Amino acid sequence: MNAYISNIVDKSLRETENSITVNKHLQLEYDLGTLLATDINSLDLTRLRKDKNDYTKQLSRDNVQLLFNEIWRLPTDRVEESIVAKLPSSNFVLPRSRPLPKSKPLTKWEQFAKAKGIKKTKKTKQNWDDQLNKWIPSYGYKRAQADKEKDWVLEVPATSDPMEDQFLKKKTGKRENVAKNELQRLRNIAKAKKIKIPRLGLTNSELSSAKELQTAVTLTRSATASLGKFQNKLPKEKEGRGLRRLMPNSSVKSKSGAVSTWDEKQNNMNIVNSVISGRPKLNVEKAVGRHLKYSGNSDDKEETSKKSQRSRKPINTKRKRSLQKNAPGKGKKKKETHKRR
Repeated sequence: MNAYISNIVDKSLRETENSITVNKHLQLEYDLGTLLATDINSLDLTRLRKDKNDYTKQLSRDNVQLLFNEIWRLPTDRVEESIVAKLPSSNFVLPRSRPLPKSKPLTKWEQFAKAKGIKKTKKTKQNWDDQLNKWIPSYGYKRAQADKEKDWVLEVPATSDPMEDQFLKKKTGKRENVAKNELQRLRNIAKAKKIKIPRLGLTNSELSSAKELQTAVTLTRSATASLGKFQNKLPKEKEGRGLRRLMPNSSVKSKSGAVSTWDEKQNNMNIVNSVISGRPKLNVEKAVGRHLKYSGNSDDKEETSKKSQRSRKPINTKRKRSLQKNAPGKGKKKKETHKRR
């Protein structure tokens, strides 16, 4: 009985050894960092032609077994009751159709914070207000209600108009700040994507520079019915630079931006497909309407010509001559001349 059991165990061990050990004429090329194994051995054409499926399955099974054998030779580590192999760095260079994505550029505020060493801290959801003696949320409709309770009365500055509505002034100022932040956010997006923003005549009375003022003056001068042709210039006035292409009365045509290779390829493929198909674009409704129009006009012309021919009558020349003889004007003239004589 013991001999029988030992024979079964030995047989199973031999089968496992045969399944693990794979013999190849040439060793495979491995890149364990990407779990890649390249078989450089030549194929057995006779077996491939005889039974393609079984041969490819056996070949792939042997190569995967060799790859796993190499993985188990790597140093291992235990993570949460499981054995993990430490893979080395990859050596195989995988070709890419497009370049690697670039890192996102920093915004103006991020650059300023990095230079000054300002670190972003997480805001608390609620803050204690000493004036109202209660916790106020940092954002939301309850925060707006708390601001109304706090600012139920506003002090009028000495320099401002006493009849000016300070509540409305504060509301409009808040809206302007929100619009300014949104404009700056869009500028940061355009800068990150390298999109040129058109220069407009928008200025800020507090932060506008001399160049921005020159740009605003140059663009507003052309915003007339004559496109600035009869607009007078101020003494020693300078025009904004780089605005010839933006002016409506400019003779210089703006050049189109560079087209990407993908867009150019798609345009060329669309042109080739339209030429190969050879089917002209035909508007069936328009063609039928035009045919009916011309056919109806020809029929109408034939009918009108027939009617005009039927309505015509032969002219009586004798009657015409008699009418000319008996004309009333000629007889009166003859009688008058006879009386004078």
